[in-house]
Amino acid sequence: MKKALKIVMIIVGIIILAIAGLLIYLKIALPHAEPAPDLKVQATPERIERGQYLANNVMVCMACHSTRDWSILTAPIIAGTEGKGGEIFDQKLGFPGKYIAPNITPHYLGKWTDGEIFRAITSGIERDGHALFPLMPYLSFGQLDEEDILSVIAYIRTLPTIKNDVPESTSDFPMNFIINTIPQKPHFQKKPSPTDQVAYGKYISTAALCANCHTNEIKGKMVGEPFAGGREFMLTDGAIVRSANLTPHATGIGNWTEDTFMKKFRFYSDSTYQDKKVVPGTLQTVMPWTMFARMKDEDLKAIFAYLKTLPPVENFPEKFTPVSR
Repeated sequence: MKKALKIVMIIVGIIILAIAGLLIYLKIALPHAEPAPDLKVQATPERIERGQYLANNVMVCMACHSTRDWSILTAPIIAGTEGKGGEIFDQKLGFPGKYIAPNITPHYLGKWTDGEIFRAITSGIERDGHALFPLMPYLSFGQLDEEDILSVIAYIRTLPTIKNDVPESTSDFPMNFIINTIPQKPHFQKKPSPTDQVAYGKYISTAALCANCHTNEIKGKMVGEPFAGGREFMLTDGAIVRSANLTPHATGIGNWTEDTFMKKFRFYSDSTYQDKKVVPGTLQTVMPWTMFARMKDEDLKAIFAYLKTLPPVENFPEKFTPVSR
């Protein structure tokens, strides 16, 4: 009996040591951070203009790094807060930690090199070498054309300084260990010619994170069919809004025409559009419609052309679940 107990204790000890060793490895040895590239972005007028467009209307960097007015439908950005950071994405919203969008004006990024910003956007590695939670969508941005990333950096460097000190983000267990396994080397691609509408549409949809929001997700991992919708987004009052099906099925956009698609976006940029106050308990959306609404016709039409090539998936998620009172 004593011998058997001793064997069991040895096995348990080995398991504990193995787990401890794994956790130490995950915490100390990872992420495998490549050195930030040695680069200096030439801030040409063309780059700044392209970066402004991408950051505000396609990649919508400003949607997270500014302050949005959640009392208004679509939560538009409050003027004068562009880049100040401070938006909180925490456990109340379903995240495995408390993640706070950093200030990306010169108040914070002034000490960063262009290469360090480039690495953070495309590889998920902070200036000090620690891993970023993929709420910062580096896994998608690392698939874009390097030139577009350089343009975004050129534009960010022109933002007015806003003095706003933001606390560091923190992850709960076990995400505080898992997070170090997520960053990866980027896989850049050249931006396709707009004449190849489907390929170009796929590229723009990647930049706009369409699949990220319109694919169901469980515990931070995409599950189910891409673009079929159903991902849940918790709102601050506990209500849940779900993303729509973007596949060409009748339960998605199968019956939509290009004109229908365009009008859906242009509705929010029309000169007659007026902000609508959100009554507590009624529908709100996390989709930054007022930002995407100013995307170029060429880009929106290309996204639609690409979405129409996807396999049709039957899925009609419940759009909104209010808080039970």
